[in-house]
Parts: sequence; structure tokens; C-alpha cells
Amino acid sequence: MNVLVINSGSSSLKYHLYNMEKEEVLAKGRVERIGMDSSILTHEVDHEPEMREVSEILDHTTAIKKVLDMLTHRQYGVLTNINDIQAVGHRVVHGGESFSESVLIDQSVKLEIRKLFDLAPLHNPAHMMGIMAVEINLPDVPQAVVFDTAFHQTMPPKSYLYAIPTVLYRKHKIRRYGFHGTSYDYVSKRTAEFLERPMNKLKLIICHIGNGASCAAILEGKSYDTSMGMTPLEGLMMGTRSGDLDPAIVPYTINKEDLTLNEVNSMLNKHSGLLAVSGISSDMREIVEAMNDGNEAAKLAFEMYAYRIRKYIGAYVAAMDGVDAIVFTAGVGENSAQLRKEVCQGLTFFGVELDEERNEVRSSEPRRITTKGSKLSVLVVPTNEELLIARDTYQLVLNQPAAVESISNE
Repeated sequence: MNVLVINSGSSSLKYHLYNMEKEEVLAKGRVERIGMDSSILTHEVDHEPEMREVSEILDHTTAIKKVLDMLTHRQYGVLTNINDIQAVGHRVVHGGESFSESVLIDQSVKLEIRKLFDLAPLHNPAHMMGIMAVEINLPDVPQAVVFDTAFHQTMPPKSYLYAIPTVLYRKHKIRRYGFHGTSYDYVSKRTAEFLERPMNKLKLIICHIGNGASCAAILEGKSYDTSMGMTPLEGLMMGTRSGDLDPAIVPYTINKEDLTLNEVNSMLNKHSGLLAVSGISSDMREIVEAMNDGNEAAKLAFEMYAYRIRKYIGAYVAAMDGVDAIVFTAGVGENSAQLRKEVCQGLTFFGVELDEERNEVRSSEPRRITTKGSKLSVLVVPTNEELLIARDTYQLVLNQPAAVESISNE
């Protein structure tokens, strides 16, 4: 079965085409600047030069049509025709309390996703545009949605409720939801495989450190707590997000700077974090380079960033009464040896003993970066959210009564 995985943004769209029998990526790419007359489609196939096309793509329906044309292109394509796509899986950021697992799309699912627009106004409407665009271009192909929040629906109330009037939770569902759940699901399973231990016997702290960053306490294979909250703003310091702060700062800043609520929201989400403290960039690579060149603001940003990760790790060790492994994943977590070193140097109380040579190694496979004598293992486990979306979509379609009947008749 070939599964097309779509991650749709407001003006962009990423895609991966998987052959699920081998779990191999046949092609991948992205469409950028949707809505403009100079949109860019980038298409990649293994062992072939990257193909780049600039054209007018004014909406997501056209973007999906362009992707399908590229996948079936005589020279650059990997499929004979679009009927070779048997299923489409979508990443959707917010599933609220409505979804605790991946589901096939029907009218009721689309309605629920629309109801959640208020909780994820920047993401869910864009995901819905992707879903509708696929529906127009591939009307008979089953679609599934995999939610970033679903994995965290196992959190107990003491973890997900805020200490605010309960009526706000009952009426408006104001609570911690957590994000990066697709990544946590994949990485926790890969970690258990690497450690050769059953998931239900493990206490893991996973640090998903990218431009958006979070930590999660995974107890016996289930999310017990996570740093992001009702929105992705809470928790760790990030590339452009502030992370945790005193909520009184919001009305105080509005009053002192004569800002609107929207302006403060934009400041906290797009103009804070590494970018604000360093004054240079939201990119950890540029922060490290500037720090190593003696830039004091970059050094402070780096130290604040690592310190907050370390604080959450300590909190989650206490929350779970122990930990079996600490795991780094995502772009920064997988690639910044200097950040991992900075975090681990403050965890010696827990018995962490970093092996600096192992820490410097780059690999696409899970690896341990602590010494043989370290009392606590620290791992780097590359994430693969697209593969997990493809797997969930494949299983959902495979388990449909019609699919089962079709297979039995072959």
C-alpha cells in the first residue's frame, strides 16, 4: 500500500509518499508560498537531483494537484498514476479532548476539527484546507488524521488541569493538552526497542528540542506530563517563543507599552525566546557559533535555554519517582552536541556521566551518549513523525471492513 502523508500549513505544504510494505520513502517534498504567483514546489526522490519548480499556486487544492502531477510525472515521478495512492494521512495539531487516537476522516471528524479552530487558530484551519484539497483531488481515497495532542490524553487530571476556576475548564476546555505527541509516540517506542525493555516497565523523559521545544514524562508507555500547555507557548524557552513566564507580565506590558492583546501574543510567540535574548537569531546553530565567537548575549541565551531543559528534567524525575533514560530528539536535540553537553553537565546528581566522544557522533540510528559506568542512560533517538503518521494511516485503512474483505478475496 502507498500512503501519502500531508502536513499542511497556512501557506505551505509538506508531503512524504511511503510504500508501507517496505516502509520506504518513495518521494518527498514541499510547496511553499501558497497563495502567490511565485510559489515553489520542491520534489525529492532518492539518488536523484532535487527538482524545483516555480509557478502560480493560489490555494491548497492547486498545491495538492501539483504534488500529484509531480508524483506521476514521466521523468520525476514514482507512480504510474494517482490511483496508486491508496491512503492519505494528515498531521493535525489539535484534537482537544475529542480525539485520543488517530482516526479515519468522515463528516463527524471534520466537524470536530472545525470546532477546535479556536484552540489552534494558526494550525487547524490550515490542516482542514489540506484535508479538503485532498478530498477534491482524490475523492475516493480514504484519509486519516493523526493528532499532536492525542498521545497526551493519558495524562491524569493533576497533570492537565490548571489551578483556575473549574468553570473555565467545563465551559471552554481550558487545560493542558501538550503537543509533539506524534514524535513522543514514535520515539518512546524506538527507545524501548533500543533498550530491549518492555514499554510498560519504563520511565522515560523525552526532550523534543527543535525550533519549538518541549519535554514529556512518559510513564509505562503513556504520557504522564508534558511542558507545553493549552497552546505550544507554555514550557521551555524556544526559538521565538518565551515559554513559561509570570502571567501578570501580559497586562503589565499592555499597560506600560500601550500594546494590544494581539501584539503581546505576537511578541510572546514570534519575537521572544532565543531570538529575543540573543538579539541575533532563533537558530541554535547561529547561537552556538556566535557564543563560541565571544558574543555574551548569545551565551546567555544558550545558558537560559539549557537551564530550563534541565529544570524540567529534574521536575519529571520527581514526578515519576525516578527515570530509566533521558532521550534527546528533534532537530536541535539530535544535532547539537554542545547543547546536550550543557544539559547533562548539570545532571551528575542523577548519575549522568557523559561520554564526550559518543556525544559528538552523528547517526540516523538511536545511540547512547553516556559512559558504560553511567548510572543513568542518556540517548539520542531520531524522530520520524511522518513514518508514524503513515503507519497509523495504514493500519486504520487496513482494518476497515471493506479493506479486510478485499484482502480476503485476493
